Amino acid sequence: MLPRFWRKIRYRYNLIGTECTNCGKKFYPPRNLCPECRRKSRIAEVELGETGTVVSFTVIHDSSESYKLQKPYVVALIKLDSGPSVISQIVCNPDDIEIGTRVRAIFRKYGEDGEEGIIYYGTKFEPVI
Repeated sequence: MLPRFWRKIRYRYNLIGTECTNCGKKFYPPRNLCPECRRKSRIAEVELGETGTVVSFTVIHDSSESYKLQKPYVVALIKLDSGPSVISQIVCNPDDIEIGTRVRAIFRKYGEDGEEGIIYYGTKFEPVI
């Protein structure tokens, strides 16, 4: 699992998707083929930006052991300003979030493999103040 982690590190630390240069549609997670253009598609990697709007969300009150210190926490469907939608944790008080809240991407710790293992980082979101 370790080699796969390091190969994917660029995607963990940035919101990188793909864009069909034929029709302009953007995708996250990245795709190798545009479902609209099919064989005519030309796919290129693209950074998706860091801001968006909460479309839907839920507050998690009961979670696995690795998230017990974060309870309760918010997981939301976010429509990025660049087009695609992503599901991500929002770092905030659950009372501070509602549909339509503007959010921005931030770099945060996801977890770790034991006390001496790899620490995993990636993208989460926070409300824009």
